[in-house]
Amino acid sequence: MSGCDLSRYTSGHKCNNTSKIMSEKTAAIVGSTGMIGAYLTEMLLKDDYFSTVRLIVRRPIEKSHPKIEIKLVDFNDAESLKLALEGTDALFCCIGTTNKNVKGDKELYRKIDYDIPVNSARFAKEVGCETMAIVSAIGANSKSGTFYLKLKGEVEDKLQTIGLRSVYIMQPCMLLGDRKENRPLERVLQVASKVVAGILPAKYKPIHGKTVAAAMLNVVKLGESGFFKYTYKEIMSLAG
Repeated sequence: MSGCDLSRYTSGHKCNNTSKIMSEKTAAIVGSTGMIGAYLTEMLLKDDYFSTVRLIVRRPIEKSHPKIEIKLVDFNDAESLKLALEGTDALFCCIGTTNKNVKGDKELYRKIDYDIPVNSARFAKEVGCETMAIVSAIGANSKSGTFYLKLKGEVEDKLQTIGLRSVYIMQPCMLLGDRKENRPLERVLQVASKVVAGILPAKYKPIHGKTVAAAMLNVVKLGESGFFKYTYKEIMSLAG
């Protein structure tokens, strides 16, 4: 399924589950220290839909807020990850690395960009969490000749087999926004993409990381069942 009724995705739309707005719900984020993950964390902290925001991390982080739980896990340890996901109502996955960060190690790249989201989804299902929103990429295709797009496509294919009630896949192109890490080439591409944005097909237009984060939160609150993929126009609509 490529999407759903976008006519309802307006700033005035209210979630059907209005009676649950103030209920005790827990959101878990894998990849909260990245750009989209950081934006999403801040949005979740300000939104009353979730009473607990659980950050599942590999390394200790300094983050203090009454709603925050920090779960330090070993992503190679199934039991560690499964325990961290217990009691979760919605899983948000914003994990991702770069070739530079893994120093060209494709096996390590795969462990981060494939194993972590797939295992997180699988264990979420096992502990009773049925909802997942994840950041992928435009052009993701398991048959692609490009390593990155092939890997993202393989993740998407696998997620469809796990059996979660709701899977929402964001497929942005060039991301705009502030990153903690230094990516000079990406900054150059961001500037270039803004210049040509007017002539690009919609799905290839640059989009702000904050917009993607807002779309992820809003679509989870809508709560539709199914397997959905969203590109630029749909992400913009979902973000409201």
